[in-house]
Formats: sequence, C-alpha cells, structure tokens
Amino acid sequence: MDARLNYFAQPRAAKAIKHFLTGVRTLQESTLPAATRELVALRVSQINGCAGCIDMHTKDAAAAGETALRLHLVAAWREATVFTDAERAALELAEEGTRVADAAGGVSDEVWARAAKHYDEEELTALVVHVAFMNMVNRLNVITQQPAGDYEPGQKH
Repeated sequence: MDARLNYFAQPRAAKAIKHFLTGVRTLQESTLPAATRELVALRVSQINGCAGCIDMHTKDAAAAGETALRLHLVAAWREATVFTDAERAALELAEEGTRVADAAGGVSDEVWARAAKHYDEEELTALVVHVAFMNMVNRLNVITQQPAGDYEPGQKH
C-alpha cells in the first residue's frame, strides 16, 4: 500500500509539520511521564484507526521498556488492572477529548477533575496538547492512507 501524499515532499506542508513537531517536542520536556504520553498516543490512535501511529507508538513504547501486556490492554483499559489511577485518568481524558462529537460537550467536568487530581497544570497542558496533536496526526495519516508496519523505534522523533 502506498500513501496518497508525502507531506515532507511538499515544502510548505513539511515546514508546517516541522513546526508542529517542534512544539510537541517542547511539551515532551514537561514532567508528564513518557509512558503516559505513549499510552495516550496509542489509545487515541486506536480510536481513530490510525495504523501508522499505532505501529509507531506501540514500538516506541516497547523500546522504552513498556510491557507487551500493558500495550495489549490499552484498548480495554477500563477493565484492566495494570494501569495506575493517574494513567487511567489520562486515558479517560484522551478518550473524551478524541470523541468530542460523541461526548456532547467534550471532556466532562468529572473527567477533568480526575485528571487534575493526578497532574499539575503544566502536565495537564502537555496532556491536552498531546491529545490534540495526536488527533491531528491521526487524521492526516488516515486521510492519506499512510501505511503501517515498517516503522523502526525512534525513526520519526
């Protein structure tokens, strides 16, 4: 399968995407745990059906030491006992932030309060921007049918 577009072959698109990536890298310097970022990226990508991002974040998380069990259970995190309360709050916020059209009103006050119990303002900001960024990238990849399966850990960071 070939992608419909190569964004990086288009100078203006490549420049815009590089700016987005720079912003996201800056937020990765926050104290939001890297494992939480990868779990959230994976869950958002699962919801959106973005095979390329599922491939990338599964492999990057595994390379960083994440267990196969936790990676497999992200899709069913509510019933899984392997996630911390903080991770569960981040996954819940990510789901509601991704399913905005389905969750009348977006992220509920209850979900926000649960996340705020575990993360400070800097971490919440990083989490919200990360969810929004993942949704954008997922949509770009799904629309253009970016292929999955050949990603090597660390390749696109």
